[in-house]
Amino acid sequence: MGVLWAMFDRNRITLRFILPVFILLSTLLIDSVFTSSYATEGGSGAYANGAEDFFAGRLPPPGTYLFNYFNYHYADRLKDNRGRTIPVNFSYELTGNGLRLMHVTDKKLFNADFAMFLVIPVAHVHVTYKNKSQSKSGLADITINPFILGWHFEDWHIGTGIDVKVPSGAYSKYDIANLGRNYFTFEPSFAFTYMNKKGYEVSSKIMYDINTKNNATDYLSGQEFHFDYTIGKKIDNLQLGFGGYYYKQVTDDEVKGHRIRDYRGEVFAVGPQFRYYFKNIHATFKYQYETLVKNRSEGEKLWFKLVYRF
Repeated sequence: MGVLWAMFDRNRITLRFILPVFILLSTLLIDSVFTSSYATEGGSGAYANGAEDFFAGRLPPPGTYLFNYFNYHYADRLKDNRGRTIPVNFSYELTGNGLRLMHVTDKKLFNADFAMFLVIPVAHVHVTYKNKSQSKSGLADITINPFILGWHFEDWHIGTGIDVKVPSGAYSKYDIANLGRNYFTFEPSFAFTYMNKKGYEVSSKIMYDINTKNNATDYLSGQEFHFDYTIGKKIDNLQLGFGGYYYKQVTDDEVKGHRIRDYRGEVFAVGPQFRYYFKNIHATFKYQYETLVKNRSEGEKLWFKLVYRF
């Protein structure tokens, strides 16, 4: 499902400013791409947890939109099934950028607005695990969603769709750092935004991941439940609040058909965030701190997001 947003001012600014910014930053990070054998293959899900925030459930008016997601993610701790730090030499650093092109049609389906999008991500990742280090840069796994529906009510906005993560990034089962996952992920989602007349907002995007098998390793990652959330307040052209994400693996991984028990990942993240509107552009800044981690890496994220309406 796509990013769902507030209505923008229809005034236009020249592309001479905004396009070089997007081209320079280029294209969604993937949440984690190191490939130690840890709770879901690679130790993470296909979705970039924490990507969505304000107005997560509100589809914008008909038109074409360009979204740029820039993310920096650093982790230097691995947690076990009880949330204890594993005494191993480990660090993970990702700098990623995703370019999302979204089109909201003027058509109605089931009395809902109808939209679609494509996300093209690039990333640079550096991983140290035990006595080995590795870096990679390039295209990561793209995401497509040809079917997004959005409903609008007085204080409520609701959206739904299915994201498809396509294995387009470079992958090798012998590497500890990979840009792709080498399998498809199907991600149905439901999003909502509540904003009252005083500008108080509660938003969330709720997702469920169904992974296919990695044929190179005969590894099937478990199914995953996760959501991004935001609680905030709109004051004129500024939105302030806090948010983050919760992730929990809900079924076991399987290797060569055998289930791996007591191996499910979990994490909760929280931090401040704000957004500023300027004509047909808005910019969002976020910091997210991970805690309550099990069977995953633990770290911090910084986000900078720009949205431009043509």
